[in-house]
Amino acid sequence: MINRIKRNIFPSIIALSAISVSASAAFYSVSGLSKLFAGATFEVIIMAGSLEVAKLVIASLLYQYWDTINKLLRGYLTIAAIILVLITSMGIYGFLSAAYQETYQKLIVNENQIEFLENKAKFYEDDVTRYDQELERISNNISTLSNAKATSIQVRDTASSTGFRQTVSTAELRLSQQRIDIEEQNRKEVNAKRTVAADSLQTIKLDILSLQNNADTVGELGPLQYLSGLTGTPMDKIINILLLVIIFVFDPLAISLVVAANFAFDIANRKNLYDEYEDEVEEDLWDDVPWEDEEDLNDIEVEEEIVEPEDDFIVVDDEEPQPVKVIQKGPNTHRVLYSDGTEKKIDKNSDIIRYL
Repeated sequence: MINRIKRNIFPSIIALSAISVSASAAFYSVSGLSKLFAGATFEVIIMAGSLEVAKLVIASLLYQYWDTINKLLRGYLTIAAIILVLITSMGIYGFLSAAYQETYQKLIVNENQIEFLENKAKFYEDDVTRYDQELERISNNISTLSNAKATSIQVRDTASSTGFRQTVSTAELRLSQQRIDIEEQNRKEVNAKRTVAADSLQTIKLDILSLQNNADTVGELGPLQYLSGLTGTPMDKIINILLLVIIFVFDPLAISLVVAANFAFDIANRKNLYDEYEDEVEEDLWDDVPWEDEEDLNDIEVEEEIVEPEDDFIVVDDEEPQPVKVIQKGPNTHRVLYSDGTEKKIDKNSDIIRYL
């Protein structure tokens, strides 16, 4: 019992691996096919699920009865298994591509929002630049007006001996001061507008940073975006190559593991001619039995008698042809070459195969 458990451990591991891979492939395939035919989701799930189970049964059946099954049926089942693998691969492709498209649409929406905010930020940046230029112009005007000076003029004065007297005109100073007051008022208004534009620009830039760093698509499609930028290949082409690699490995691996599990169980539970497991056959018990009257065979005298055949007696070689080597191995039978040149199909569990 313990030996039987030991020899079935590794085949059981292979079987569990085959079941897990097959179940995963079936789940993704059924989900993908149900999305392709969304109008009959429940019906498609039942149909695809039954086909997935049938595919595994076909793989085991073909391995176990390859040499005994009808050739026409064997050919049909082989073609059916290949077509089912393609259907499963198509379903897996549909499932994974739909998941990618869903994430990609989120990325497109996110990029459109960022582009809109960047255009809006550019508008406010232009406003800030224009207000800065306006403030610089106002500052230059105020500086120029501040340099205005009083001018000396002559006015008529009858009290003066010359009839004229020198005086200072403050009209230009008063006019400059008025203009300075106006420019100061303009500067306050422009400063207020610039402050509003700068605050709006800062808010928009923070929103852009938030969209760039906190989006779910950054972590999901970040590696693909990096590969796309590194290789110069569109992201759609990269994801298509990745999906093709996955589907051409996924379901064929499941079928291969099913066949490998059948093979491993077959080898682990092989029996000999006496319907005994090979690892449970006890050693020859006679090897340890002491022989008391053991004699040397060389000391035994044997009388020789030569018999002459009669003239009409024909010696016939009754020796049967002996197996020489295995020239072809099959799932259930092997082709064996005999000493007389003939070939025969022998069951792989036969003692002839075992002792060659």
